[in-house]
Amino acid sequence: MRVLVLTLTASLLLPQATRSFTPSLAPLTTNSFHKSIKPHRLSAMVNDEHQPYPSLLVYDMDACLWDKEMFEMPAIPTSANVVLGDLNGRGTGVTGVMSGRNKISLHAGSLLSLQEYADGLYPKMKLAFASSADTPFAEKVGRASLALLEVLPGLTVWDLVVEQCWDGVDVNQIGRQPPLSSNKARSHFPRLKEATAIRYDEMLFFDDCLWGDHCGIVSRECREEDTDLGPAVLRTPNGLGVKEWKKGLEEYEKQAKKLQSKVN
Repeated sequence: MRVLVLTLTASLLLPQATRSFTPSLAPLTTNSFHKSIKPHRLSAMVNDEHQPYPSLLVYDMDACLWDKEMFEMPAIPTSANVVLGDLNGRGTGVTGVMSGRNKISLHAGSLLSLQEYADGLYPKMKLAFASSADTPFAEKVGRASLALLEVLPGLTVWDLVVEQCWDGVDVNQIGRQPPLSSNKARSHFPRLKEATAIRYDEMLFFDDCLWGDHCGIVSRECREEDTDLGPAVLRTPNGLGVKEWKKGLEEYEKQAKKLQSKVN
């Protein structure tokens, strides 16, 4: 299959997307955004009998959200490296970005889930990333890719997950430089909970788990005291496909019923 690589002007990168490429490593307790969030009460999502879904959907990035490992990429993608294609019949947009000879693309289930979110199917749900990118350079490659890959024509992943979902605040936990680490249960998820004030048991987490059982560790170690439940999790060793996306929603639906039983 032939791909079309176009050279575009740097203006396609929205200013707000590029401002947040370097993550703040300050403790989250100093974040005024966090201070303004009230604790998320149990059962915010489980009272909807028609469509229970998580309060926070958390994606691992490498080999889960998209098809590449960022530590293997040789260059930081720019607007000159985009690949245009069909966005699930929703129009032509950026379906890939080139890092050297490597094309980084969203997995089919990742794109579908983001499009469904953009369409308003999950109005009470939030989105975030928990990635243990190996090096600062790998993190930069990942963040640049988020700012280029599109969910819908003209709407990048970064626009949707940060600008729209969190009003421009970067709550994502990307990398393993301090205060992050390679153990997502010890660093990424506690910081996500603090940044969002969303309970562990109202999260759904996708991870490929090719370099360790992140799903199992997070599910075991990040639990709420009153329910003894952690995030609903789904391993995606072949990436987040459409089948995996639907299976993840089914797993959270099971969790929602457990939460509802504890509320009742």
